[in-house]
Amino acid sequence: MENNNNKDFFTDRQGRVHPHSESYYQRKRQVRMQLFLLAAGVAALIALIIGIVRLLHRGTQTEVQAKELEPAAGAAVALEKLPEATPQEEVPEEEEEETTEAIGSHPDLFYEGYEVYQDSATKSIWNEEVVSSYGVLIDLKDGHIVAQRNAEERMYPASMTKVMTILTAADYVTDPEDTFVMTQEITDYVFRHECSQVGYSVGEEMTVRELFFGTILPSGGDAAMALAYYTAGSVEAFAELMNKKAEELGIADVAHFTNPIGIHDPENYCTPISMAMIMKAALENDLCREALGAHIYTTAATEYHPDGIQISNWFLRRIEDKDTHGVVLGAKTGFVNESGCCAVSYEQSDDGNEYICVTGKANTSWRAIYDHVAIYDDFVN
Repeated sequence: MENNNNKDFFTDRQGRVHPHSESYYQRKRQVRMQLFLLAAGVAALIALIIGIVRLLHRGTQTEVQAKELEPAAGAAVALEKLPEATPQEEVPEEEEEETTEAIGSHPDLFYEGYEVYQDSATKSIWNEEVVSSYGVLIDLKDGHIVAQRNAEERMYPASMTKVMTILTAADYVTDPEDTFVMTQEITDYVFRHECSQVGYSVGEEMTVRELFFGTILPSGGDAAMALAYYTAGSVEAFAELMNKKAEELGIADVAHFTNPIGIHDPENYCTPISMAMIMKAALENDLCREALGAHIYTTAATEYHPDGIQISNWFLRRIEDKDTHGVVLGAKTGFVNESGCCAVSYEQSDDGNEYICVTGKANTSWRAIYDHVAIYDDFVN
């Protein structure tokens, strides 16, 4: 019998018989294709949403990281480009209060003059943890050398030179509130020699007092140069005044300076003892003492820096929580390749005695700090 429903069957090209019509299979294929396209569209939409979420998250994360890594104002020019602190000993980025004055007894209690002496009680700096090649600890009540290591040998002071810079300038400053305008010549010089700096702009005006803080806290080459030009009109003329000051202190045979910044020069040198005497003389001057003892300082607001520039003495901030049997009240660091990391500091001990410590040629900025801690710990009661 002939099948009257053969229109519902479909025979393909290979001769296979299918139980439905060809249009049925075409519609089925269309439905499958539509479902496939729908699924693909949904998947693409989901991938797009995930991508947007990731981008937003990454942008937020980057913004947070940028805020975490953003240094405090003035921090970019601190510490003579010395190596950063180890992670476990990072210094807090902010301080609740600004400290601009050193504490402790008045330097009138220091012994008179700039001569020192050593005797059988003078010790060698024997501690192997002290890596500095040069070192001296001097008691300020009488000039006694408590301990020393190559204390009479010539060393390069790097930016410890700036202690002599402010000491020299102080002799010629009659009005600390007088002003100076930053010049292109100074900023170009500092940039060319890759000096650390406060960050003043050409044309920016600041007081002479502010230049003292700028020279010491961030070791600002721009501030030191400004003091030189304000005082003497040129680097060369100011260097002559620095060496005249060395003569007055009686150290001209062991200390000589060629520039106010501490840029390396074979003729820019001192000994640990002569640097200690320069520090002593600076501490005896109120303006110098104030700058050497400040932990944090913010420059005056100007059109170039509406919020001022916050600067820090990182040595003082890093050593303040270390046990030195006293309080370190003033300090200046230095670094060039030829000098290694060096530092001079002033401490008042727990029993009221006062000391100056100088070290030179440590291998890192932190090591220079720990060398001072070790020396105070070994020889200050």
